Amino acid sequence: MKFLLVFDFDHTIVDENSDTWIVKCAPEKKLPSGLRNSYQPGHWTEYMGRVFVYLGDNGVKEDEMRTTMATIPFTAGMVDLLGFIAEKKELFDCIIVSDSNTVFIDWILKAADFHKVFDEVFTNPAAFSSSGYLTVQNFHAHHCAKCPKNLCKRKVLKEFLDKQLEQGISYARIVYIGDGGNDLCPVMFLKKDDIAMPREGYTLEKKISQLAQSQSPVECSVLVWSSAIDIMSYLKLLIKE
Repeated sequence: MKFLLVFDFDHTIVDENSDTWIVKCAPEKKLPSGLRNSYQPGHWTEYMGRVFVYLGDNGVKEDEMRTTMATIPFTAGMVDLLGFIAEKKELFDCIIVSDSNTVFIDWILKAADFHKVFDEVFTNPAAFSSSGYLTVQNFHAHHCAKCPKNLCKRKVLKEFLDKQLEQGISYARIVYIGDGGNDLCPVMFLKKDDIAMPREGYTLEKKISQLAQSQSPVECSVLVWSSAIDIMSYLKLLIKE
């Protein structure tokens, strides 16, 4: 029976936020304060839509954006971890659930030749318009009060597992690897045999700790990581069990 690895993308696979990395393409590598201050909590995708319009208005083309995104650094140890998973694909199904967008993730994974490691990527759909502007849409609609309006990662994970089960595929264990506040909702969906792996010092780890302190801990096991080598060490133990 296979294991399911669920990865966040920004600050998990890559060591930056891919949406803010693209600002390197802007004039003077920064956004005007009016645009920067237009972000409203829970409405990141709409904000990024305005950023992409600004970049397009300033003549930033697809090739320049692609070249810039290919320079984003992977998290420490992540190249080794993804190489290890690629060699053991018969044991692992691997998905990304991210609040980035399809274009950025596709560019970054293909530039590093890691796109074949992942079976599916669930993120906000993006595309270039006929006028050469990058556009992005919300991934889906949902009714979860805990999550930003464009993406509930719990809903994505549950629907993926349901779809797999319809095809007769179930998993011995789910390993969820992430860092952000929007990773807590899917972590709370995990069962006692599953593992949440929050990145040390980031929001997800802090929120899981707060739940434990308030006597309502998550049901799954929790293993903190600082380098992706920590994740690889755990997976090596897992496949020996």
